[in-house]
Amino acid sequence: MTSHALPRSYSIKEAAALTGLPASTLRYYEQIGVIAPISRGASSGHRVYDDEDLDQLMWVSCLAATGMSVGAMRLYMSNNRVGADAAADQERLLREQQERLATEARALVLRQRYVDLKIAYWQAVQDGDTARSEQVSDRARALADELRAVTHDPIH
Repeated sequence: MTSHALPRSYSIKEAAALTGLPASTLRYYEQIGVIAPISRGASSGHRVYDDEDLDQLMWVSCLAATGMSVGAMRLYMSNNRVGADAAADQERLLREQQERLATEARALVLRQRYVDLKIAYWQAVQDGDTARSEQVSDRARALADELRAVTHDPIH
């Protein structure tokens, strides 16, 4: 005997809790077309989410967690509805995001090294070791230049 579960529906509060996205973000994503329009309750007019909507929101939540821009998420989700015909575009979007993440990772490593150098600088200053503090300061300046080249964002 096969059991068929009735389709489940969720309020915006429940959908927010299940996806980890605030209700305001759910409404915003719908408003700007990141996700497809959500059904409304016949009598209340309130949003009624189903399991497919939650799946869609989980994909968006994962994309957002990668730091993907809202515009790229909108395009990704639109392409997702197209299916296989949009596979090349989906791959391109994800490869671009992969490169952005790799750049962020390189920048993070450089920032950590910069902080390490600044700690070493202040330790040298505290120790009264002028030669070492100048050497470390020079290395920190060079690292700041390297970081600027990677991120186009000066270090302060």
